[in-house]
Amino acid sequence: MPRTDSDSAVTIVTDATFDHAVLQHPRPVLVDFWAEWCPPCHMLAPVLEAVARERADSLTVATINNDENPTTAARYRVLSLPTLMVFRDGQITMAVVGARPKARLLAEIDEALRPTAPGLAQTPGPRG
Repeated sequence: MPRTDSDSAVTIVTDATFDHAVLQHPRPVLVDFWAEWCPPCHMLAPVLEAVARERADSLTVATINNDENPTTAARYRVLSLPTLMVFRDGQITMAVVGARPKARLLAEIDEALRPTAPGLAQTPGPRG
């Protein structure tokens, strides 16, 4: 998801900033793994911008270029693009591949961030 607009609500992260900007962030973070050559990644860009603006009070949306940041991509076994992951308290709570409409993405985010009932074990993320 290319970001050249200084008014963007989406945060750009890199291999160097990922741990601080995502894993140590006090709020949940939706991370978009993308590449310039990926048409579905470009289709998803306006959806992510809208989600970032609508959920600015409760969710941070970040984007990381897979080709320019291979260490993070390998760390999370990102093999297809776009890959979207939600991190909360440094853990993956959602991982999906492919572009999707905003309503579907918001429903998936809401499900991923739903509080766990007291006394129930939280299941690890798909890669955790």
